[in-house]
Amino acid sequence: MDTAVTAPAIDQARLEAFAMRAIGDIASAYTGVMVNLGHQLGLYKAMLGAGPLSSQELAQRSGCAERYVREWLNAQAASGYLDFHAASETYELGAEQALVLADEDSPVFIPPAWNMPASMWADEPKTLEAFRTGRGVAWGEHDGRMACGVAAFYRNGYRASLVPQWLPALEGVVAQLEAGIAVADIGCGHGHSTLLMAEAFPNSRFFGYDTHAESIAEARRHAAAAGLAARAEFDLARATSYPDRRFGLICFFDVLHDLGDPVAAAEHAARVLAPGGTVMLVEPFARDRTEDNLTPVGQLYYGGSTIICCAHAISEGGRMVLGAQAGPKRLAEVFRKAGFTHFRCAAETPFNLVFEVRR
Repeated sequence: MDTAVTAPAIDQARLEAFAMRAIGDIASAYTGVMVNLGHQLGLYKAMLGAGPLSSQELAQRSGCAERYVREWLNAQAASGYLDFHAASETYELGAEQALVLADEDSPVFIPPAWNMPASMWADEPKTLEAFRTGRGVAWGEHDGRMACGVAAFYRNGYRASLVPQWLPALEGVVAQLEAGIAVADIGCGHGHSTLLMAEAFPNSRFFGYDTHAESIAEARRHAAAAGLAARAEFDLARATSYPDRRFGLICFFDVLHDLGDPVAAAEHAARVLAPGGTVMLVEPFARDRTEDNLTPVGQLYYGGSTIICCAHAISEGGRMVLGAQAGPKRLAEVFRKAGFTHFRCAAETPFNLVFEVRR
C-alpha cells in the first residue's frame, strides 16, 4: 500500500505575509523592552513638552549615556513611538504619544503593562510544568512584576471610568453610595478601585479583600498615603469567605474569571448582599463565540488568560475555569446558578464589560 503523504501546496504570498506578521510580533516584543527602558530611565519624562531634541540633548536632560540614548531613539522612531525630524536629526514626543508614554495619570498610560509579559517570561518554567502536568499556578507564585504591572495598568482605566461612568450606569447605586452603604471589593489587589470609590463617596465604608498578602499590604499603604484608611479597610479573605457586613454593593473588578469556583463566589455574594443591594461585575470585553473574539483585544486577553487567569483558577481547584474571554452568556449563567434573577450589561468599553446583577 502506498503510504506516501503529499506535501500541501504552499501559497508563497501567504507564507511571506505570515512570516512578516511573525517578525512584526517579535519586533513589538523588542519595543516593549525599549518602552520599559524609557519609562525606568525617565527618557519620556525628559522629552515631555520639550519639542524636538537631539540625542545629545536628551542624554543631558536624562543623565544617560548619549550613545545608548541615540540607539534607543532610533528604535523608538522606527516603531512609531517617537517622531524623527530628518532635516535637524532630532526626535520628538508628540502630544498623543505623551499621553500613552509619559503622562502617568492618563487613562491610556501604558509602560507598566510591559511588566506583565516580563513576568510571563520569568515564569516560563512554571508555565511549562503547568501545561505538562495540569497543575495550577496561583497569583502569588508569579514573578513580582505581575502584580505591580496589573495594578498599574488597570489603575488609570478605572480612574477614568469607574466613578464618572460605570457606577452611574447602575440603577440607584450612586444615591445609595452618597447616603452611605458598605461596599466590598473582591480581589482588590493594590486597592486602586477601592480607594477611587472611597474618595468619591465619603459617607460609605469600603472593604477590600484579596488572597495575596503582598497586595493587601500595598493597598493599606496606598490607603494611608491617600488619607482614606478610616473608611477603606483591606484584609486577606477568599471570595467565598469574607465577612457578612450586609453589603449594599459588591464589586468584582476583572477577577471573577480568575476564581476556581465562580459560582461559589456568586453564592457567597448572594448571602452577604443587603436587601436591594447590587453586584457590579466588571469583566474583560468578550463576545460569546470564539470567532467573534479573534481580534487584537482577544489576542491580548487569551494570551494573558493562558498564563495568569486559567492558571490561577486551576490552582484554586478549577471547578469552573472561565478564562478571560468568558462572554456574557457564561457569566450570566454563573449568577443564575447562584440564585440571581437580574443580569444586565450596563456599560462597555473596548476593554471591559460592566454588568449590573441583582437577586
